[in-house]
Amino acid sequence: MSLLHAIQSPADLKTIPRSRLPELAADIRRLIIEVVSQNGGHLASSLGAVELAIAVHYVFDCPRDRIIWDVGHQAYAHKILTGRRELFAGLRRHGGISGFTRRSESPYDAFTTGHSSTSISAGFGMACAKALKGETDRVVAVIGDGSMTAGIAFEGLNQAGGQPKRDLIVILNDNEMSISRNVGALSSFLSRTFSAKKLQELRRELGYFFRRLPRIGEDVYQLAKRTEESFKSFVTPGMLFEAFNFEYFGPINGHRIDHLIDILNNIKYIREPVLLHVTTVKGKGYEPAEKNPIYFHGCGKFDAKSGVCLEHRPSPPTYTEVFGETLVELARRDRRVVAVTAAMPEGTGLSAFAREFPERFFDVGIAEQHAVTFAAGMAVEGLRPVVAIYSTFLQRAYDQILHDVCLERLPVVFAIDRAGLVGEDGPTHHGAFDLSYLRSLPNLVVMAPGDENELRRMLLTALQHDGPIAVRYPRGMAPGVPIACDLSPIPIGKAKILGEGEDLVIAAIGSSVAEALKAERTLAAEGIRATLVDARFVKPLDAERLTALARTIPRILTVEENVRQGGFGSAVLEALHDAGFSGVEVVRLGIPDRFIEHGPQELLRAKCAIDAAAIVEAARRLAAGGRLTRLHASAARCA
Repeated sequence: MSLLHAIQSPADLKTIPRSRLPELAADIRRLIIEVVSQNGGHLASSLGAVELAIAVHYVFDCPRDRIIWDVGHQAYAHKILTGRRELFAGLRRHGGISGFTRRSESPYDAFTTGHSSTSISAGFGMACAKALKGETDRVVAVIGDGSMTAGIAFEGLNQAGGQPKRDLIVILNDNEMSISRNVGALSSFLSRTFSAKKLQELRRELGYFFRRLPRIGEDVYQLAKRTEESFKSFVTPGMLFEAFNFEYFGPINGHRIDHLIDILNNIKYIREPVLLHVTTVKGKGYEPAEKNPIYFHGCGKFDAKSGVCLEHRPSPPTYTEVFGETLVELARRDRRVVAVTAAMPEGTGLSAFAREFPERFFDVGIAEQHAVTFAAGMAVEGLRPVVAIYSTFLQRAYDQILHDVCLERLPVVFAIDRAGLVGEDGPTHHGAFDLSYLRSLPNLVVMAPGDENELRRMLLTALQHDGPIAVRYPRGMAPGVPIACDLSPIPIGKAKILGEGEDLVIAAIGSSVAEALKAERTLAAEGIRATLVDARFVKPLDAERLTALARTIPRILTVEENVRQGGFGSAVLEALHDAGFSGVEVVRLGIPDRFIEHGPQELLRAKCAIDAAAIVEAARRLAAGGRLTRLHASAARCA
């Protein structure tokens, strides 16, 4: 029996001799590879952090000591070591454990994560709370170097370093990657070769010596620090973190468990902010992931022996692929077009753009707020920036969209990928709110395509529009309609009629159009005739078209893959109210008022009652009421 089967909690881990911990690390890696090859998930990050997870739990007493894993990409070994080994086979499956840390899932998960760079702020908050309660437990924040490119990480460092009597240990897991290769000055700074370890050790010993000198010790120490400042930054990345008043240690090899345990034991008793810099290899121990860490950052099913993907490429393209290819096509026509992404060139479909137009492509790192304001700056100078960010991550830049783009009506295009239900990544990643949080902003046009041709036309429309404009589209395959060679813009705010009938109006937007088309065919076979509207725009809404339909068919069913509150259905209700309508029955289908768990997109759409079957059921009820009303009216006329 493997060592792993003897571990039900970190207490069991501590009974294993240190000499056998590398054997345990190999067992954990085998389990992670086995499960992720079947379920998909964040493989490379978690493989790189196996020894780190073992060492942290070997030294600290979780859950009394708080261990925060930034994002959660690197936390699979942590889950296995904290009583979830038997549950690990259900990773990311509907009803199974989450792919990220969740407080509601385990007491060992100190903080719920999914968006990056929150660990230092959350950890320092916990450290301050423990100090106020008189508790001496430790707080450890494990953060990847990619996450350190976000402003919130530095905000946390700034406050924590300004209150040195608060205990916080930050472990910087440096693998030179976030999702793609890291970019920016910080990445360059951290990756400088640490070639003068003896000098680092001597500097520390001299510091201890100077501080012990009576009366003048602290002054001499500070003078020495200022003297070395002129050359120190060329030797060690520690200067950056010591500027935040953190005691810096490292960098050390993050795969040497014995060294990790020794240094963690040494620093756990330091009663001030500490930063331990460890270097790791993303995908460690699995050759395919080490060679291709970008693919294996977040991968689908694959053959564990060969590393070959088992998910066959679908014949229809994905919306992301259509976006990327179309943007390249449009950029060839217009030199003003530039592309901006926040550490996700592959995920947002911009890799081809980056290859063809490297000087017009900008990866700003995990910094969505900066991405938006950076794009606003380029728009001021006459360029046409396209900001490609997942819906769930664009939430982080709401103020910048409002204040820096919409206020002065700057022509920034927001390409909002992964809008709606995204699947196995769950509630931290569903793009369920963008129609609601964008629809209220003045000057902003918000649209959503029903198929890949509509997406192509909307991108052209967006780049020709003289103001801020957003196009949101879902994860996964497009419907597979034939791609039109000639591109033409769409009139702003104009819906499209896809079918006509007198029993009810079905008004859908975005990915829900495809489901509504399926439903319309089922209803027609049952003798229920619906007028089907592809709204295309949630702002400005085609209120003229909808109110005209409401006059003759006062039964409207709205469908959207967005929360019902403040979304497309709400916009239809507002338009009818503003036009003075009464007696129009409106039924809204959308994502309910709760966070939706992880699972296959099709299953989640069914559970949220926004798939074709749910549309058919709602349409039947709505049409039946209308037919009964018409029957009563006919009987009254005959009488």
